[in-house]
Amino acid sequence: MAEVAPNQPNQGKPARISFLFMLGTLVLVGCLHLATPLLVAFFAYLALTKLHFLKRGGKLLAIGLFVLLVSVLAYGLGHFVKQTVRALPEIADKAIPSVIQWGEQHQIELPFTDYDSLKDLAFDTVKSEVKYLGSVARFARGATTQFLFVLVGCVVAISIFLNPQLELNREKYAVRDNLYSLCCDHIARRFAALYQSFATVIGAQIVISAINTVITTIFVLGVGLPHPVVVVGMTFLCGLIPVIGNLISNTVIVGIGFTVSPKMALAALVFLVVIHKLEYFLNSKIIGRRIRNPLWLTLLALVLGEKLMGIPGMILAPVVLNYIRMEASQIEVKRPLDPSGNPV
Repeated sequence: MAEVAPNQPNQGKPARISFLFMLGTLVLVGCLHLATPLLVAFFAYLALTKLHFLKRGGKLLAIGLFVLLVSVLAYGLGHFVKQTVRALPEIADKAIPSVIQWGEQHQIELPFTDYDSLKDLAFDTVKSEVKYLGSVARFARGATTQFLFVLVGCVVAISIFLNPQLELNREKYAVRDNLYSLCCDHIARRFAALYQSFATVIGAQIVISAINTVITTIFVLGVGLPHPVVVVGMTFLCGLIPVIGNLISNTVIVGIGFTVSPKMALAALVFLVVIHKLEYFLNSKIIGRRIRNPLWLTLLALVLGEKLMGIPGMILAPVVLNYIRMEASQIEVKRPLDPSGNPV
């Protein structure tokens, strides 16, 4: 991917074919729910390029480090999921009565009165997802499919890392500048631009999420908030989803604070307000200078991505939005002239 220079002026039939190819690819990714392997391939390729920092050992050493890193992350993710599955029911049992009591004391009408009504509210909110995961068999089949998607994404990334060429044995063609070869060149540029957009958007989001996670870890350990693994893991993972991810992690943190006391929940809420003020600054410095899309357009892309592909679609949506801006900004359009010869 990185060997082909993106964002070059595009003209002619091969360029038009490459844009139609990319459009068809993105439509298929959305319709067939293939955001997971695409994201995994991009994440893996980004990791491989970052790990390829030593000349000695070359790409094979980078692949070895990548496999080690994936193993460590898989173990850490498994531990986080195990802790979360155990902790969430306990958090709900302790937090809900405290929240209800606090609401009654402050004369705040809540949309639930006990754990069962909260479950009903959650079911109504995410009814489509609950319906999709309605049976254990379907959930297991879905988990197996996602695991295979992850493997496919990693294999694709490693293959591209070893040999990024889209076309092999090009020199054997009788016609050097044939339509197929030129289309391959332009398609490679399209994918290089899409990867560059991913590296820009997700790279910035990872930096911000990592900073938030470190600060949150210090707060959790400092005040002795229960379930630190759940809080830290949720903060980092949800931080990869722009805007909405923070709302999810904040709800969990404040809920865990209520398991201790309303004062702890208030302290957690004040901390989250302060850290989000810092995040506004980080967004302007880290993301604002790289991604120039208005907030309303990003939110619209997030909603559309979630409807089409779920959480992977929410992560991929800002990437595609930024990619469209990058590509469109490189295409020159000749403006019509008025009778005096000036551009209209």
